[in-house]
Amino acid sequence: MRDVIGAPAGWLARAIREKKVSSVEVVRAHLDHIHTVNPRLNAVVFATAESALKEARAADRHNRRKNTLGPLHGVPFTVKDIFDTAGLPTTAGLRIMRSNIPDHDATVIARMRRAGAILIGKTNCPPGGSGVESWRSMHGGTRNPYDVNRTTGGSSSGEAAIIAAGGSPLGLGSDSGGSIRIPAAYCGIAALKPTAGLIPVTGAYGLTGGLSDSRSQVGPMARYVSDLALALPVLIGPDGVDSGIVPVPLPKRSPKLPGLKVAWYADDGMAKPTREVANAVRAAARALADQGCTVTEERLPQLTEAWQVTVGYWGWRPISQERLLHRWDGFRSNVLKFMSRFDLIVTPVAPGIAPPYKVKVEGDHLFSYTVPYSLSGNPCVVVRAGTSPENMPIGVQVVARNFNDLVALKAARAIERALGGWRPASVIG
Repeated sequence: MRDVIGAPAGWLARAIREKKVSSVEVVRAHLDHIHTVNPRLNAVVFATAESALKEARAADRHNRRKNTLGPLHGVPFTVKDIFDTAGLPTTAGLRIMRSNIPDHDATVIARMRRAGAILIGKTNCPPGGSGVESWRSMHGGTRNPYDVNRTTGGSSSGEAAIIAAGGSPLGLGSDSGGSIRIPAAYCGIAALKPTAGLIPVTGAYGLTGGLSDSRSQVGPMARYVSDLALALPVLIGPDGVDSGIVPVPLPKRSPKLPGLKVAWYADDGMAKPTREVANAVRAAARALADQGCTVTEERLPQLTEAWQVTVGYWGWRPISQERLLHRWDGFRSNVLKFMSRFDLIVTPVAPGIAPPYKVKVEGDHLFSYTVPYSLSGNPCVVVRAGTSPENMPIGVQVVARNFNDLVALKAARAIERALGGWRPASVIG
């Protein structure tokens, strides 16, 4: 039988449902693996060994009675330590929150549990749950499983690292400007920043939800694109609290790739990519062309404007609120116009590979490939599409029209199949 460490969440769910392996065996194997790799990575800050094994035993009893099972029944998962978890600490990397123990779950945690998933750990992030690096966290920094002398990026730092290292098959992160996408690319895993308004952020520290912060989204992270597609239906839909969520159901039919129009660009004009990053984007575009897509090299216009709006929003440069919203709306309209001609856009996630740990990256455009699609709210899937000479992962970003998350996932799956996707990290054995 296939080793459960490194297996897709979907495969684990089927194996548990068919009684080829027990949930207890799967959960214990992942907890043991976390115990092995985490001392070098510092990715998991709270493990739930006792409660997780208790839930796994209950899951196995439930399975024996031939009850209806959720799509993630008995499957372990981890979450970024910004999500409220009943009876477990939620610190968001802040010392002032070290004693914070919520009495209820965040919406997405409750939905994962209802689908049968079992929480096995909470993962590291920068203080407050946002930022480029995790090393200022009260828990210390997280290392990259492909090279522990390199960073994982931020802010879903520990989540990307432990998934890449095999300690968790599936997890949840958050993304306001690239905080899911950049760690996923640096750690060679797959991840989805969903369409704005699809998944509630209720119970996530620092994410206000509603109309006041349409940039910030919660999304799934995994080693395989198929697992993102498995988790998405579990997470979407209004919760009666987050006023920005739109009741848009996912299409029942799987999208088709032949005939789709794809734009791609390897250089946004602000952060010049390495040769290897540019080659990975080209390879991803070719993979879609091989699937029958019409592929055109064309860059989304006004990317510099998107960056200026973003740094104004962050407060890095002064822009009046009224002027900021006017420019933001103008950029969103520009994206809509561009995507009336294209179904998909393929871009880098970052201009290079994961930088050395604690070394400041030169230039201020680290997020320039990701922030435009935070402003526009488009769904973005990250998938590994190459490897650097240093043997580090290179991810690409696949962007679709709003509420066409399944189209982005379908395209990312084709890239994954053509180019290999996630590969085990030899540095953690």
